[in-house]
Amino acid sequence: MGSFVGARRLLPFALLSILPVGVLGGNILSTTGFSSCMNNGTVKVEKLDVSYDKNTRVLTFDVAGTSDIVQNVTATLLVSAYGKQVYSKEFNPCDTGMPEMCPVPAASFASKGAQTIPPEFASQIPAIAFSIPDLDGTVKMQLKGAGGEDVACIESTVGNGKTLNIPAVSYAAVGMAAAALLLSGLAGLAAGGHPGATTPSPTFGEVIGWFQGLAMNGMMSVNYPPIYRSFSSNFAFSTGLVPWGQLQTTIDGFRAKTGGNLTSDSYQYLTDNVTLVFGDGAANTTSRMMRRAFDTVLLWARDGTSVTVNGTTANIGDDPSSSNNTSSTDNKINHYVSGIQAYTEQLSIPQANTFMTVLLIWAIICGVIIVFILLFKVILEAWSMFGVIPKSLESWRKRYWWRLAKALTNLVLLLYGTWTLYCIYQFTAGDSWAAKTLAGITLGLFTAVLAFFTWRIYTKAHEYKKLEGDASKLYEDKETWLKYNTFYENYKKGYWWLFVPAIVYMFAKGCVIAGANGHGLVQTSGQLIVEALMLGLLLWSRPFQRRSGVWINIFIQVVRVISVVAILVFVEELGISQTTKTVTGLVLIVVQCVLTAALAILLAVNAIINCVKENPHRRARKAQEKMKLERDLDDLTPLDARNSLLMEPMTQRGADGTMYKGPVVAPPAFGDRKGRYDAVRDHSPAPLGSEFSRPSRFGRADSDDHLVSSAASMGRRDDRSVSRSPDRQPTLPNLGFGRAV
Repeated sequence: MGSFVGARRLLPFALLSILPVGVLGGNILSTTGFSSCMNNGTVKVEKLDVSYDKNTRVLTFDVAGTSDIVQNVTATLLVSAYGKQVYSKEFNPCDTGMPEMCPVPAASFASKGAQTIPPEFASQIPAIAFSIPDLDGTVKMQLKGAGGEDVACIESTVGNGKTLNIPAVSYAAVGMAAAALLLSGLAGLAAGGHPGATTPSPTFGEVIGWFQGLAMNGMMSVNYPPIYRSFSSNFAFSTGLVPWGQLQTTIDGFRAKTGGNLTSDSYQYLTDNVTLVFGDGAANTTSRMMRRAFDTVLLWARDGTSVTVNGTTANIGDDPSSSNNTSSTDNKINHYVSGIQAYTEQLSIPQANTFMTVLLIWAIICGVIIVFILLFKVILEAWSMFGVIPKSLESWRKRYWWRLAKALTNLVLLLYGTWTLYCIYQFTAGDSWAAKTLAGITLGLFTAVLAFFTWRIYTKAHEYKKLEGDASKLYEDKETWLKYNTFYENYKKGYWWLFVPAIVYMFAKGCVIAGANGHGLVQTSGQLIVEALMLGLLLWSRPFQRRSGVWINIFIQVVRVISVVAILVFVEELGISQTTKTVTGLVLIVVQCVLTAALAILLAVNAIINCVKENPHRRARKAQEKMKLERDLDDLTPLDARNSLLMEPMTQRGADGTMYKGPVVAPPAFGDRKGRYDAVRDHSPAPLGSEFSRPSRFGRADSDDHLVSSAASMGRRDDRSVSRSPDRQPTLPNLGFGRAV
């Protein structure tokens, strides 16, 4: 049992040791923000900064607050890591050189102090705690009165300055998405508009969809371990959330002119005045009232107001360096966030700016696409003026308007799920009437575009079923394929309709997360139902044409279901221990990193295959052309006009004796063997031995007289003989309309 417990304690650190981290700090643990862990206390703590230096074993702290009555207190300092208490110390402020708190006055107070941690306690703090990212630790200070009653309680998170929210992870994900886009584009060019051509998995849409799932997993109103919250924020770019200070300032100005309130919800307020404190999203009215009271008091304390405590002037905002304190005291207001707000504001995007940020980023991407396509059109036009462009590019040049519309439709399809989420969130949490109007218009427009294409595809499929019994023409007709293949190109012919459940799936995810924001259990349960239904549909149908596409998409969906089950552990209502939550978060990160790495490897493999393997679409086109040529040759007869087009030119002699090259043609009924027609000819027998007197297969001379006499005897064959009289001329048959002249 002892070994099992020891292994369980080491598991979080072992898992963390394999993750990429950024070295952002030294051997110091310090607090970040604080929250009250007691209601209606007689002592209200308004500030708490605690830091621990590993090299000196000195624990320093800076505390400030107010007291309703004069009272002697005893302080207890508790330090925990991953749900386990690693340090506990009870002390009397009067015995530690803290005169401001001996006794606690009925006024505002501020106090600083330092304690040296004994070696036996310092050794219990694992060395890895100073290097692992997003350390899940807390410091709690409890104050008790002379009678042992609780008079105050304050709690703060502890970090070491290292985090998984680092630019390198986001850049790697962006590069992976760009590689998937490039490979998908090259596959489309190689196909050359060939009907039925598929893109090898993982496609650009599958990669972006996976990154969007990672981002949306971090938006639910649950008590995430800090490390998982930081990890999920690396993929915010896939949903359109890009940190950009100048853009946020512009959006703030737009909101200010359209009914927005920037007092406590703006970019400047978020970056300059507050410290984010992440909560569990539980609806607690008393807690919210206390948080507003703390914010009001801290607005006063933030200005560095001097107060008098027992006749001594003290400044709550003193520089900690003057008191041998290594903590960073910024006196910012505690800003309590959870759910979608917590996800966006950790990226320095105010929650009221969320939709407008996504809208402007989408507009910028649309502008880039339009400029690129029009520029490519100009290049092709110039190319066609000075040379001959390939046939595939010629088709692209003529259809560029449709290509532009198709590219924008692809973008709408990729972002539809997250767009639904942000629009619904804007309706519930936004404050600008213009932003809400834009959210309604764009959501309706995107839905109408997808509904229109769905109707067109269903109409085409119905027509093809009536004519041919199935909808295979969706894949075989080139015009239909070029217009609508975006929606069903990777599905089998019998499952072309599966794009409709896929759109409904994206819409349902956005509605569940945004509609139930603030209710973690409802969000997670609804999300689990949606993901499980989609997994069941994929397992039942296995709709993708390529086997690799089937298993990759099923594996992605399995990991999505596992991720939502793991997030259930983070739901506060279930009361699961912090250690279990941390271990679950680490396991979840490892699983998602493994799948992401597998997708990256598959992209590299596809790139290598495309470089060394013959293009299958080109090979198929060559095979079809060869089969058509063989069919044409099989159908040829000596009198077939195609003979002159398909045979190789041969050297022939003209009437004037000159030699020339021309196609060999079959002689007409009244022509010579060079194909020259002469209706009036000398029908006298050719001299024996001439080139026109070679024996025929009937044993007779095959002369022009035979052709003339045969034509003259049409319809009058009394016996099997044929008249060979040289004087006989062709006559018209009696057709019953009178006597022939």
